[in-house]
Amino acid sequence: MCDLYDAVHSDMLDKLNDGTGMYNAASDLHHYLCNEDYFIIGTYQAKQFLGEHAYDVIGMVQEYENDNFGECHTDLSNPENVVNMFRYIVGEQILAESETLRDNWDSELEPETYSEICDEIGCININKVYYSNN
Repeated sequence: MCDLYDAVHSDMLDKLNDGTGMYNAASDLHHYLCNEDYFIIGTYQAKQFLGEHAYDVIGMVQEYENDNFGECHTDLSNPENVVNMFRYIVGEQILAESETLRDNWDSELEPETYSEICDEIGCININKVYYSNN
């Protein structure tokens, strides 16, 4: 499943390199990177993305939503919804690795701080993120 984590990481890096979320509150960066558009569009593409990991991802989404919301709200029969919620969850895990983001949580992201966060996210060992969260 590390390959799925890697795909989310790459998507986030692309958005960071485009300046997504800069000049906004640091606490909102996750929203701008993982919740403003769809990661995967289309049922076929979502099924292809999930592949052999579909049940693992569904379990992850269920556990996350039950822990955070008390119940599961994602339509688990819809692969597109499952994949996009997976990206949301993994995005949180990836951003949690940025010390600069934590240190500036209540601030607006200026270019220098944003650049430091980009560098930290770019240097993340995605296998470490996966294994520390699973």
